[in-house]
Amino acid sequence: MGHDQLLLFLLLTCLPVILAQGISKATVVINSGRSIALTDDNFVCATIDWWPQDKCNYNQCPWGYSSIVNLNISHPLLARAIQAFGQLRIRIGGSLQDQVLYGVPSLKSPCHPFFKNKDGLFGFSTGCLHLYRWDAVNHFFQSTGAIITFGLNALYGRRKTMNGAWIGPWDSTNANDFIKYTISKGYKIDSWEFGNELSGRGIGARVNVLQYGKDLIKLKGIINRLYGSSRSKPSILAPGGFYDQQWYTKLLQVTGPGVVNAMTHHIYNLGAGNDPNLMSKIMDPNYLSSIKSTFYNLYSSIRKTGPWSSAWVGESGGAYNSGGHLVSNTFVDSLCALLWHRLMGKTVLSISSDASPYLRSYAHCSKGRAGVTLLLINLSKQTSFILTVQNSKNSALHMWNGTIQNDSIMDRLKKTVSWVGSKASSGQLKREEYHLSPQNGYLQSQTMLLNGERLVISGTGDIPSLKPVLVNVNSPLYVSPTSIAFIVFPNFDAPACK
Repeated sequence: MGHDQLLLFLLLTCLPVILAQGISKATVVINSGRSIALTDDNFVCATIDWWPQDKCNYNQCPWGYSSIVNLNISHPLLARAIQAFGQLRIRIGGSLQDQVLYGVPSLKSPCHPFFKNKDGLFGFSTGCLHLYRWDAVNHFFQSTGAIITFGLNALYGRRKTMNGAWIGPWDSTNANDFIKYTISKGYKIDSWEFGNELSGRGIGARVNVLQYGKDLIKLKGIINRLYGSSRSKPSILAPGGFYDQQWYTKLLQVTGPGVVNAMTHHIYNLGAGNDPNLMSKIMDPNYLSSIKSTFYNLYSSIRKTGPWSSAWVGESGGAYNSGGHLVSNTFVDSLCALLWHRLMGKTVLSISSDASPYLRSYAHCSKGRAGVTLLLINLSKQTSFILTVQNSKNSALHMWNGTIQNDSIMDRLKKTVSWVGSKASSGQLKREEYHLSPQNGYLQSQTMLLNGERLVISGTGDIPSLKPVLVNVNSPLYVSPTSIAFIVFPNFDAPACK
């Protein structure tokens, strides 16, 4: 059998499987004339936590050497991963940050690492950040262009009560000297965050909002005094906890204008990492959408009580307690975030669709160039979508005639194979397509495919090239089951993007 005949046989063999899946026609309409929101320039961010390697949940210890005190900052992969984003916002913080001491000369206690302690917060003792480690970390960040948010210990000097509340004023001496040292070395901190998950009922510990607000005002005074008239004066973020409407609103009232630049909140709406329903939750569009009320309520609190501030998601791990094995660490990884960072601009456009809720769609002005980028997430395991995308101000960008023929699917398959990495050779308008899918269609695969090609990070840390497929703008738009697609329309006429 010749090569062409073999290829034809294989494609025909696949057709019954393809046709057996559900295929749904839908229309997506992008409102090109109205922006509904603006994101930060560095919307994608990452947290480097404090957990030691013996932090374990559910008989697994996934943290290894990934904390700020033991991370191998000389590994080329780490540097290249950060540099791939141009400027990646990195938050240093997490559950143990309110037990961190800073090894400045004025510290009276020994500067020892974290160790297990059943009487300590989250089962660990206090731990210390040596200044030589802080120096090394900052030299690394400066070499990669990272934008740093540092979470300060907001429990220092307080007393723990029997009911989990910590009382008394914050002792700012250790933080003051640490910030002073940081300034003296020329290390640039974009923002200082005050405490971790101490708001409302707290996670492990909590602080009364009135006292917390007074201490934030004290921190603002320290920042003003130490940075003076510097043009690089950092912002203050707070409270880095789970949204509690009464607590957050009261904090804005207590601190007043000009203290809290951004109200940070955390999202772990999938529940515990060992939840047997974790997979079904993460693929359920209705469950995922239930968190939107939190965003709306936080936005409303800020708009009514503290319009000088803004809303940030400071931490979002999906499932708490170190995530879910073979869920949190599979398929969708930092390469998906990298595509978002490269393709999705700041301006968010209104979008509507008559597709099922399992197809989630988002539209932004393209980043750094004209046009619009569409993000499509197909949560369905069985249904493929064939989409017509329309501009609200004119006609459809590409149409589908409503019929499915074997030869059209054959052509589509052949084009997907032959166009990967190629350039448009004709004068026809093209769109760029980036289709991300798990290897072999297995949702828990730890290998991601881009337009059918494996994405592999080399042993020296080289990030794979993320090249699109170029497709005629008038051809149908296909989205396969359990896949993610970024679609770039370079010639999309969007007044809101001008």
